[in-house]
Amino acid sequence: MLSTTVKRPLIITEKHICIFITVLVILLQFSALQVPILEPDGALYAGIAKTMVQRHDFLNLYADSHDWLDKPHFPFWITALSFQLFGFHTWSYKLPAILFLLMGAWYTYRFALSLYGERTARWALCILLTAEHLVISNNDVRAEPYLTGLIIAAVYHFYRSIRTPWHLVAGALFTACAIMTKGMFALIPVGAAIGGHLLFTRNWKEIFRWKWLLALVLTGIFIIPELYALYQQFDLHPEKVVFGATGVSGLRFFFWDSQFGRFMNTGPIKGAGDPFFFFHTLLWAFLPWSVMLYAAVVIFIKKWRQQREYYCICGALATFVLFSLSRFQLPHYLNIVFPFFAILTAQYILSLQTPRGLRFFRTTQYTIIILVAIAGVVLDLLYKPAMGYAWLIPVAVLILLYILLHYWLDKTTKEAVFYRTVAISILLNLYLNTILYPDMMQYQSGSEAARYANASFPATPVGMYKVNSYAFEFYMKAPVARYDSVGSGMIFTSPEAVEELRQQGRTCTLIKSFPHFYVSKLDLPFVRKATRSGALGERMLVRVEK
Repeated sequence: MLSTTVKRPLIITEKHICIFITVLVILLQFSALQVPILEPDGALYAGIAKTMVQRHDFLNLYADSHDWLDKPHFPFWITALSFQLFGFHTWSYKLPAILFLLMGAWYTYRFALSLYGERTARWALCILLTAEHLVISNNDVRAEPYLTGLIIAAVYHFYRSIRTPWHLVAGALFTACAIMTKGMFALIPVGAAIGGHLLFTRNWKEIFRWKWLLALVLTGIFIIPELYALYQQFDLHPEKVVFGATGVSGLRFFFWDSQFGRFMNTGPIKGAGDPFFFFHTLLWAFLPWSVMLYAAVVIFIKKWRQQREYYCICGALATFVLFSLSRFQLPHYLNIVFPFFAILTAQYILSLQTPRGLRFFRTTQYTIIILVAIAGVVLDLLYKPAMGYAWLIPVAVLILLYILLHYWLDKTTKEAVFYRTVAISILLNLYLNTILYPDMMQYQSGSEAARYANASFPATPVGMYKVNSYAFEFYMKAPVARYDSVGSGMIFTSPEAVEELRQQGRTCTLIKSFPHFYVSKLDLPFVRKATRSGALGERMLVRVEK
């Protein structure tokens, strides 16, 4: 008798969809890996790490041909290690930062899994990796991708140390690395998350355990490499001129001026703060989830006594308030608490069960999807990039996502709204990273001039005269000197400086001119193709002879 085998139909579950989407959002983080490093900060940091490797000096930080005292060493050490392994490339600068961010995504998943379960963890991961400014920061790489990963890792291990003591050592190590990335303020989100939860759950016994003092001691031990480097470069050499003065202490700057000095606007680096700056910054920085985040925070506070955990809300709000009160503010500062925001937002969305709540979610997110799509089209029409066939990449992804999500999901369900929101974020950022930014980088004169000089005049030294371009310094393969006065040779300079040299009787031969604009500081006149020429400056490669 013949037996028959019944084939079971393939059933696509929400978990399968989430895994597929998660793979896409992880790959999205690498989509800007080959886009040239943006000026000024990204190229400055890349140049500092490059100098470390070239000088075989991992203690001293140099920029602009002199000692540099601003950020701690950890990101430069990691980047220098990448340069040692892979050479001086755009991708070898960005890769370690992206890996640290993905480490943060992993810890976000693990933390949310422990607190709320697998579904919340999966959704929190997707929310984190599609938050707009986080994706942008993988292109314009500074210290924040490192810090984002380190802080959530520290919080997770300290959380686990409540039941498993060895996690205390890992928590202290990650905290120390965070401090060696941005300074002492990194203690705020970590301490507020752990301390806030223990305080509001009234776990007095855990609060007053000696292990927290041990954690501080371990953290202090782990930051010794940073303290030693600062002491060697600055405190041992009071004759060095830093911030226009001698006798500057690197240790004092690390513990006080770089943190509290900026907060109170009394240090050497000053700003002008607005207490509402981060309220409106979050509206675009956390897109397409910002409205849900605000709603999540409001509902969390309304139901304060009913909450199962306070790690995320305390870590996020303490940092948010601190930055809002600070006199020195930049949009990317908040990236470090996006893991907390992602968990809060995911938990809030999944808690929506009433018809009114689900209608609010659907209406809000579909409105955002439409607005984002319109904004992308308007941006493309204004800028008019020379796309070639690059536009096929995001279009193909869009068609694939639409087909899959159309057949997998009922458009009225919470899951459909969620994954379509993720899909529009993937589409937008693929467009930015594969079409818009690569086209815009032709206007970053430093990297373009370096590429031209490397190809046309290999091994020929070029000086910079009365201009500053960290991208030019980083991408040039030949030595680059900074000139206060010019004898003869090839220089990278401005039209005004060339005219000045000609008035001094020098012979200046134009080799090539380059349009100039800081792509990291976009404005409407530049974005509009019709007015772009008026927004551009000019830089030149010039051969000067006496």
